[in-house]
Amino acid sequence: MSHKRIPKRKTAIAAGGVVALGAAAILLPNANASQDGSSSNGAAAAPKTLKASDASDLASQLQELLGEAFAGSYYDTGQKQLVVNVVSGDNNNVIVQAEKAGAKIREVDNSLAELASGAQTLKAKATIPGTAWAVDPRTNKILVTADSTVTGAKWDQLESTVDTLGSGMATIKKSAGTFKTFVSGGDAIFGGGARCSAGFNVTAGDGSPAFLTAGHCGVAAAEWSDAQDGQPIATVDQATFPGDGDFALVKYDDPATVAPSEVNVGDGRTVQISQAADAEVGLQVFRMGSTTGLNDGQVLGLDATVNYPEGTVTGLIQTDVCAEPGDSGGSLFTQDGLAIGLTSGGSGDCTVGGETFFQPVTTALEAVGATLGAGDAAGGGQETGAGDEAGAGEEAGAGQEVGGEEAGQEVGGEEAGQEVGGEDTGQDVGAGADNGDSGLTETH
Repeated sequence: MSHKRIPKRKTAIAAGGVVALGAAAILLPNANASQDGSSSNGAAAAPKTLKASDASDLASQLQELLGEAFAGSYYDTGQKQLVVNVVSGDNNNVIVQAEKAGAKIREVDNSLAELASGAQTLKAKATIPGTAWAVDPRTNKILVTADSTVTGAKWDQLESTVDTLGSGMATIKKSAGTFKTFVSGGDAIFGGGARCSAGFNVTAGDGSPAFLTAGHCGVAAAEWSDAQDGQPIATVDQATFPGDGDFALVKYDDPATVAPSEVNVGDGRTVQISQAADAEVGLQVFRMGSTTGLNDGQVLGLDATVNYPEGTVTGLIQTDVCAEPGDSGGSLFTQDGLAIGLTSGGSGDCTVGGETFFQPVTTALEAVGATLGAGDAAGGGQETGAGDEAGAGEEAGAGQEVGGEEAGQEVGGEEAGQEVGGEDTGQDVGAGADNGDSGLTETH
């Protein structure tokens, strides 16, 4: 996201700094550039080399083609290939067609219907706070995760429920942390004592400028400011949490607000967000949040169910990207500018790692009736950019201090972007963990 900032003071380096540097080194040299997705000119049945966005599109097409034989898919980042699971059957013709389309076909035992049935059993018998589950197409099983609060009788209940699913249907993983939503704790948007991060700028159904953030932020406060104890600049229009998602549409109070369709990742560099896309397991993704800055990882599971203390949320994306309090609502996106998700919650932090869950942007947009990016009514047009006069017309940098002095030139650090991974980068990369004055004056 892009916004203007009045510098107040530097903050201490956040624990996620080293990870943020790693993400920046991967992402920044290729900002606004797609991966090389050239296809092989070999045999028709040879898997094609695909960029992530094309792999996601192909997966959707093959799901229709294969019908009940389709058992999930994932993106092999090393080979840049789409791997499609199929259950054995008599219709080999559609499998041949799928191979000709460029996918790598893998035969598996569990169908999507069987995995969905297993998930329903977990919902009915093991909806325990501190648990989560998602289908992992790489193992063709349901990955069940239990946090540190699931012990004793609760653990026994979860384990026995998994056992009833049968051998080869699910696995259980223990998490050292606790599942929680990532509200509070960083330079961000402020409302009712809560702290969150803005996600992606959108145009609401009525043409007004708005942004998406986490639903648990939207239900925490009706009005949001860009400065702690500051005047509200945006009002929640719709919010869902818990239940069928974790997303909120927040409309800017000033209809003339410019809302750039970009994520600013520091050093004056931005990743232009061109469209929303569905996640694919194996996809490399980047998260920008106001507490820990830029971090990256992979999508691990889709249609995840998470049992937070506040209630159960369904339909999420599971990843290994780290996050911390204050990152809630922040943007999850790809190297080539696809909007993927909004930070919901998880366990762990950017020191020890953990699981983090995201609300899919595509379902959030559909639910609230908004479109990605700034429309003409918002003053964005085609010239939306961090640094391109966001909000009240002042400079909009990379946070222009997301946790650091003059961080519009830096992501949470002192001259952080001058050389990503260089001498001046690590001073405060990913900072914002300090809970002092934020100084944010316009957030988009």
